[in-house]
Amino acid sequence: MSVESKLSALNLQLPTPPTPLGSYTAVSRAGDLLFISGQLPLQNGKVVWQGQVGKDLTVEEGKQAAQMAALNVLAQIRAYLGGFDRLDHIVRLEGHVTSAPGCFDQPAVLDGASDLFASVLEEKAGHARAAYSQTQQPGNAAVILVVIAQIKP
Repeated sequence: MSVESKLSALNLQLPTPPTPLGSYTAVSRAGDLLFISGQLPLQNGKVVWQGQVGKDLTVEEGKQAAQMAALNVLAQIRAYLGGFDRLDHIVRLEGHVTSAPGCFDQPAVLDGASDLFASVLEEKAGHARAAYSQTQQPGNAAVILVVIAQIKP
C-alpha cells in the first residue's frame, strides 16, 4: 500500500510543504542523505499548536502538534523526491518540545511523530531519536522536528 493510501486510510493528507521562515532551504541533500530543516506544526502558513506543553498544552495536544509537524516532514520529502519510492528510511528524528518547567514528557510528545511515521512508512520509519526541551521557539511553536532521511540511488 502506498504512503498516500495509508494516509488516506488514517483520514490524513499531506499539506503543501511549508516554505522556510528564513534564509535557508527546506531540504538539503548530501550524498544519499536528506536533511529536512525544522518543521513546525504549520497549517496554511500559521502555527496551529502554540505554547508550552505542561502549561498551555497537554501531552496529548503536544502529540498532535508533533503529528502535524511530521506530516510537514513527509510533505517536504515528497516534494523533494517527487514521491516516496526513493525513500529508504528515516534515519534520525530530533524533536524540540516547548516545555513548561517541570515537564519531562518530551519523549511521549515525540511519539506523535514517531507513531505517524511507523503507521505510514512502516519499515522505512525506523529511526534514532533525540528529545529536547525548549522554553520558547519560533512562532511560539509547541514542537519543531528536524529529520535526516536516507534515499536510494
